Amino acid sequence: MALITKSIKGTQDVLPSESYKWQYVEETCLETARLHGYREIRTPVFEHTELFTRGVGDTTDVVQKEMYTFNDRGNRSLSLRPEMTASAVRSAIEHGLINDALPVKDCYVASCYRAEKPQAGRMREFHQFGVELFGAPSPAADAEIISLANATLTELGITGYTLEINSIGCPTCRAEYHKALKAYFEGKKEQLCETCLDRLDRNPMRIIDCKVPTCQEVAKDAPRMIDYLCDDCRAHFDSVKKYLEAMDISYTVNPSIVRGLDYYTRTVFEFISSDLGAQSTICGGGRYDGLFKQLGGPDTPSLGFGMGLERVMLVMEAQGVAFPEPEKTMIYLAPMGEAATVKCMELCARLREEGFSAQTDLNNRSVKAQMKYANKLGVQYTVVIGDSELESGIVKLKNMETGEQTEVTMDSGIIQTLYDLGISDTMARLNETVETFESFMGLGALLNSKENEEE
Repeated sequence: MALITKSIKGTQDVLPSESYKWQYVEETCLETARLHGYREIRTPVFEHTELFTRGVGDTTDVVQKEMYTFNDRGNRSLSLRPEMTASAVRSAIEHGLINDALPVKDCYVASCYRAEKPQAGRMREFHQFGVELFGAPSPAADAEIISLANATLTELGITGYTLEINSIGCPTCRAEYHKALKAYFEGKKEQLCETCLDRLDRNPMRIIDCKVPTCQEVAKDAPRMIDYLCDDCRAHFDSVKKYLEAMDISYTVNPSIVRGLDYYTRTVFEFISSDLGAQSTICGGGRYDGLFKQLGGPDTPSLGFGMGLERVMLVMEAQGVAFPEPEKTMIYLAPMGEAATVKCMELCARLREEGFSAQTDLNNRSVKAQMKYANKLGVQYTVVIGDSELESGIVKLKNMETGEQTEVTMDSGIIQTLYDLGISDTMARLNETVETFESFMGLGALLNSKENEEE
């Protein structure tokens, strides 16, 4: 019995006391994407295994070591998605999305699954915010994608991160690079792990991304892809850097970035935070111009990124970023007796229809116990309803913060008073905004007058 009451290793529950933080992060990510013209896509949590072996790459750690793969009742090999890009591309091919006006801009918040060692910010079930941009060959698209990731982190209040970029070329210049890599690693085969020995003939670039310490040490002095770029890839990368500089986005060129998935071409990038320790990447992505064709679709230049939400939230908490407070119940109706309970149920339904969050007693408790419960909920207002209130139709609306009580009619007075209080709060906030604006304008006028005096 103990086994089934524990979550599976590498997974976690998001409790009601924490879910508001997730909702805030997810909504902020999707809203930032929306402002850039991206619309949400949702795909199945499992796909045909071949989609990932062909798309992600059969020489990657993800496919070789980390996928959750199983046979269904029809003996078809299926896998839980280890990432979202291959699924998004499959969906675009299947539904002909790229037959519409290009580029197509997709975004998502999705759960993904990898059987890897759980650690801080790295779970077996994890969540990603990501975007995919289909049908855009221009380096301006690379810069927009990077800018969107940067804007998302900024909107979430995260600071102190750095952007690292690289170009890993196209199939033409990569062929020459693979020859150089193979020649380099051939002389150091005895220091490579078994997986990398297999990669040496099939895809030597994957050795650079290996997490085994001995392989990492050997890879430090390996030839760099950036030194083998063809003229087109170099010009593309130079334009990306020019656009980033125009948008005032600081970056560092890191020639060792190759990303962990085979579909990448040309621009790759990572956003790094020192607040994550060893797992320092909070967002990574790049261009994958050949993936559509590789999966059986038309040749479609594309790019995107994935942002790990568990890591994002770890950074936010480490930096003390304030999450907005969760919305609390506005009003609690406390009944005394069966007739009052019936009335409270009726009033709660009407209040909710009007958009007010309302609760009432469901456990036949005393009024004292109900008030204690309302305090724990952080309820803003309470109303006690008993026989005398039912007879008179008058109740007392109590402000739980100040203790102030207001007599109102039961059927229409409660709703109208809550409306009035809401309007009052809104006007107060509006007045604060106006005062701030007037102060700002006054400061501007003062500065202008001083400038005129100096002239």
